[in-house]
Amino acid sequence: MRAELAALSRILAVVNRTALWIAGIGLILMTLFVAWQVFGRYVLNQSPSWTEPASLLLMSWFILLGSAVGVRDGNHLGFEIALHYAPQGLRQTMLAVTEVLVFIFGGAMAWYGTALAVETWSAAMPGLPIPQGFDYVPLAVGGVLIALFSLEKLVRLLLVGDDAPMVRVDEPHLVAVKD
Repeated sequence: MRAELAALSRILAVVNRTALWIAGIGLILMTLFVAWQVFGRYVLNQSPSWTEPASLLLMSWFILLGSAVGVRDGNHLGFEIALHYAPQGLRQTMLAVTEVLVFIFGGAMAWYGTALAVETWSAAMPGLPIPQGFDYVPLAVGGVLIALFSLEKLVRLLLVGDDAPMVRVDEPHLVAVKD
């Protein structure tokens, strides 16, 4: 089981890195689109109509993908002072409850994001020639990744404990779980 967890962790590290790269590219593109919007408005006296909705869509992608990366890397908000001083057994329980709650939250994001995308798919997005449902796809994808990454952390916690190193975005050479 530990070998499978190590292999899964390496795969999820690649997914994590890919999500981070997509989020970074989205941030750069959004910055370029906003710069083009400002240039068009103040220099050309004609604003392109597509830059604002495209920027908002890209912002949704990089925020939600970045949030998923933060969940896997442990950079999300938390009350760690209690974890630091808690006895080991209570610490394990607190970490497990946290991961279960994050999993439920990610699952709800995925479920409702998908429902919203399906409900609004037939409408056209103002300013862009794509369905309005694309606005909610980042919510669904981000929710799936958050749920997946929290499930990975929960399984790791239950099988190995919280001291086992995890394959990280910046250190893919780490062995995820030692046998």
